[in-house]
Amino acid sequence: MAAFVTRFAPSPTGHLHRGHAYSALSAWTAAQQARGRFILRIEDIDRIRCRPEYEAGVFEDLAWLGLSWEAPVRRQSEHMEDYGRALRELAERGLVYRCFRTRKEIAQATLSAPHGRMDAFRGGPLAAAEEARRLEAGEPFAWRLSLEAAERALGGFERLAFVEEGEGPGGERGEVRVRPELGGDVVLARKDVGVAYHLAVVVDDALQAITHVIRGQDLFEATHVQRLLQALLGLPAPVYRHHRLLMGPDGKRFAKRDRSETLRELRARGMTAARIREELGFV
Repeated sequence: MAAFVTRFAPSPTGHLHRGHAYSALSAWTAAQQARGRFILRIEDIDRIRCRPEYEAGVFEDLAWLGLSWEAPVRRQSEHMEDYGRALRELAERGLVYRCFRTRKEIAQATLSAPHGRMDAFRGGPLAAAEEARRLEAGEPFAWRLSLEAAERALGGFERLAFVEEGEGPGGERGEVRVRPELGGDVVLARKDVGVAYHLAVVVDDALQAITHVIRGQDLFEATHVQRLLQALLGLPAPVYRHHRLLMGPDGKRFAKRDRSETLRELRARGMTAARIREELGFV
């Protein structure tokens, strides 16, 4: 039997809630059933929002739920050179370009597209002289993936796909054709946060030999650009299992930004881990 390796990869930008518990338990249970490996990864590349106390809370909450994981735990902030190496490879092959537009300019360009609002931004590199002038002036820029260059490098996107063993938000299952246009020319790195999520996650999944990515349907669309990056970098493609999102009494999904009740708050008011596991369907 082939090895089964999955992971739970939270960002320590707040305390975990029921939605995180459901995702972590889904991955951990799948690993147990397959007699495989469960890896915890800390995705802390957001230097502004990530905090040590939130990371400590991740360990505390997962241990309270009864989960165990391999040591040492990989922290993205300690492996920036791995992501830089992948970015340099893409740059040397002409697959990324410097984009000097601000977020406001990107939003305006998207809204003023000739056929109405585009799915995502598409651009391209500046003329060499103009780019040199802006670099000399110290203007900030982001490295964006060029879908046009990526399509040329791969000879088209028609045969690019990923395997979905769970279910996408639209009921997608089985072999799903990749649609890179959903993400457009995504940002892969910028000065304020360094490497971006998409590039870091595909590098980490390859380095950690992840065979199955088990996560919420809110990240289903991200799979399209991540599968594209895997193809461009010659990285293995995991199998994906996207699961439903938990909804609160108000009909909204649990989220940090909505101040959803955290696991530590549930614990403080006497909720047991066994009760949470039962509530979430993990008896």
